[in-house]
Formats: sequence, structure tokens, C-alpha cells
Amino acid sequence: MTEPLQGDARRRMAAAAVVLALIVLAIVLAVLLREPAGSPPQPAAPSTSPGASTSPGPAASGASPSTAQPGTVQHSPSQPVEPSTETPEAGQDPVQPPANVPPVPVPPSAPDAGPGPAPDPGPPAAPFPSALLGQDLTAIPNAGRVVALTFDAGANAAGLPKILSTLSAKGVTGTFFLTGNWVEANPGGVGQIVSAGHRVANHSMTHPGFTGLDGTQIARQVRGAEQTILAAGGDPRPLFRYPFGERDARTIAAVNSLGYVAVRWTVDTLGWKGTSGGVTAQAVADRTLAALQPGEIVLMHIGSNPDDGSTLDADALPEIIDRISAAGYGFSTLDALLAP
Repeated sequence: MTEPLQGDARRRMAAAAVVLALIVLAIVLAVLLREPAGSPPQPAAPSTSPGASTSPGPAASGASPSTAQPGTVQHSPSQPVEPSTETPEAGQDPVQPPANVPPVPVPPSAPDAGPGPAPDPGPPAAPFPSALLGQDLTAIPNAGRVVALTFDAGANAAGLPKILSTLSAKGVTGTFFLTGNWVEANPGGVGQIVSAGHRVANHSMTHPGFTGLDGTQIARQVRGAEQTILAAGGDPRPLFRYPFGERDARTIAAVNSLGYVAVRWTVDTLGWKGTSGGVTAQAVADRTLAALQPGEIVLMHIGSNPDDGSTLDADALPEIIDRISAAGYGFSTLDALLAP
């Protein structure tokens, strides 16, 4: 009985081993055949759109290169500063405190015309003959036997009543270069000059030297005076005279771009030096006549000398007019420059 029992035990153990092997095989197959549904998602690769760049452009950096023109003074773009007038020109004391310079006006945006090409407005009308571009004129070209009497106003108005009275009595018209400061300090002056039939012109807002200004500051000075004179009842366009006569090719081009022709003078009477400077009314007249020529531009001043209070240009004006007339010359305003 012992041998049959041992044979049955061996068969049961073999069968159990087979069953166990089958179970292990089934488990292995189940693991291998199961899909990886629970695996974590792979990180997406960064997408690059066409034309995209990771390097910062000029706008992102916030820095743009500055190109300075020769002779310009660089200032912070947020706060342009005009240099102060240190030396009075022709007896013109700087106004203290200096008048505010109005900002450059921004033209209104054109209305949206909708789809389609915009109509061609054509070239703008020239404010003065193109032959005058790039010049600071010292005489009226091709004027014949005429003289232009011009008067700068940047200090006070002490000589204005006598000048206007003389011009009226002699039947002569003149050209008055006004600073915006002078107009603000003498609110009735523009009206008196214009109502008497005379021409007004632009002499800057606060009378600084222009070669030390950048383009924005030049525009502020010219447009500031223009707005102030227009508001007072006159129109200075397109005649401009540099404070102190200080200019160069850059500043002439800048003034031209603002629609103005630059006008200097043939002779400065030096009446602004006053009696304290050794000048007399007779010397003023003699100096003017010594420079007499066709198209002569005479520089005189409205204000009094700050030291002695004299107004030698106003005093000498009657003799100047009489002697020029006796020499066979007539008179003209600087509008003669604008004739085509």
C-alpha cells in the first residue's frame, strides 16, 4: 500500500506545479498585453510660430540711438530748455521772468476717408519764392531804388509812438519784427502797428541765440511768437529775423522748414547804443545814408537804451526818410521779397 500512495502524491504535486505554472504564465501575459492607459502624458514641445523671435527688438529694449546734428545742443526730450539771453541785443533787456513758450501746435488728424485711395491734395503753396531758401537776406533782390525800414521790438515800446507818428506824417510804411515777449508786455502794440498799415514779422518768442537750440526748440520759439502775434491781431508769416543775427546753415534750414524766410539787414544804425555809447541821432542818419543802395534793409529798434533811456532811432527817423527821399529812393515793406 505504500507504493501506490506515494505515486498518487507525486501525480498531485506535478498537477499542482502545472496549474501554478499556468497561473504565472497567465499573469505575465496579462501584464504584457495590457495597454498603458494610466501612463503620464508627455510634456508638449514648445511651439514656434513663423517669424517669432526670442531676442528683444529696439522697441523692447527702450533705447534708441540719438543722432545729433553738428552744432546742436542735446537736452532731455521731455523738457526742452532754451538758453537764457545773457547779453541784450541792441538795447533789448531779456524779459524776467522769461515768458512761457507755447508748445508747437499739432495739426488735427485727417478724417478717415474709408476704403479706396485718398485724393491727391497736390503740392502746398510756397510761402515765399524758392530762390530765397537757404539765405539770410541782406538786401531786397532786384528791388530797384527802394529802401525797407525795419524795426526790431524786444525790449520796451518807448520809441513806438514817435516812430509811428513820423511814418504816418511822411507816408512811409515799415516792417516791425516782434518777439512774443514784447507782444505780451505791450498788448496794444500789434494793433497800433497793423492799424497804421505796417507789416509785422517774427523775431522769436524769447529772443535766444538760435545756434544753441535744437530743432524742437527752434520750432517752439518760432511757432510761439507766431501764435502770440496772431492772437494779438497781426500775421508775421513768412518773415523771420534771428535774435542777435545769430544763425548758420542748420538754423536757416530749420526756419525755412517752418515756412519762414530769414531776413537780416544791410545796415545797423547802431542807434541802440544810445548816447551813453557815444552815438547821436545825426550819426544814426549818416550811417544809414552811407550804406544807401537799391534794396537796402535798414535795422532800427523801438526800445530805449537801458542805460540812458535814449531812443536815437526814433529821433533820427525824420531826417533819414527825408535824405533817402532826396536821393531819389522810395520805400517798401519786406513784402517786396515775396513778389514772384
